[in-house]
Amino acid sequence: MSYNTLRYEVADNILTLTLNRPEQLNSFTVEMANELIDAFNRASDDDDVRAIVVTGEGRAFCAGMDLNAAGNVFGLDEDLEPTMEDMHTRLDDPQMIASVRDTGGRVTLAIYDCKKPVIAAINGAAVGIGATMTCAMDIRLASEHARIGFVFNKIGITPEACSTWFLPRIVGMSQALEWCYTGDILKAEEALAGGFVKAVLPADKLLEEAYRIAGRIAGHSPVAIALTRQMMYRNAAQPHPIEAHRVDSLAIFYCSQKSGKEGVASFLEKRAPVYTDKVSTDMPPFYPWW
Repeated sequence: MSYNTLRYEVADNILTLTLNRPEQLNSFTVEMANELIDAFNRASDDDDVRAIVVTGEGRAFCAGMDLNAAGNVFGLDEDLEPTMEDMHTRLDDPQMIASVRDTGGRVTLAIYDCKKPVIAAINGAAVGIGATMTCAMDIRLASEHARIGFVFNKIGITPEACSTWFLPRIVGMSQALEWCYTGDILKAEEALAGGFVKAVLPADKLLEEAYRIAGRIAGHSPVAIALTRQMMYRNAAQPHPIEAHRVDSLAIFYCSQKSGKEGVASFLEKRAPVYTDKVSTDMPPFYPWW
């Protein structure tokens, strides 16, 4: 499948997902949201993909929502009056999806559910949804030219894309609130100091470092990686460690009989492991446990 707003390119078991509206600084549209959801769902079950790198074409990562769209720029139907009950009982109703639900949140939920590790290579401006979509990604790297802003309160709206769940977990509550209250545009070094990004790199080294990290992941058991990703996010939100213990016990029980055998054998034989398990066919029977 081809996309109008993205490039989907797989090489060496790494998917490069490039936001591709450079003339508009890769600004976000409803079409881009739908294509990102499709791309992450597709990659999740694609056995050729072991890790995902997300970046932007040109000088921006994503400069936020395209505010030039006609009507409600967020694609919402202002004739409706949705309630919290609707959000609980009709969340997957086509009308709710098309006319009420936050498009950025639908994207980050697709990232959250993805079985593959996701690395953000933030090459330039990442503002609004350009910043919040990266909150659902596992590792964030920034170019020295990156500028990051959670600017929602500045324009009279609230944070979106589930960022009020993700951002405090990444940088802490106080830092998350300050960045959202002020709407300041952060330089790459400020994002690094606040713990939002792992490293700041020269522009010409950004993708190189993203691929280096992705390559270190790609050689491991894809099933173990997929389980680890979901266990880390979901167990960390549980109220008691016993909930993690339940999942850990099943995960170890099943992995030890499959990819774990190859891992132990390769260690004892002093060779690189060759994992043949696939997320499309070999996820354990308890998955998804939630």
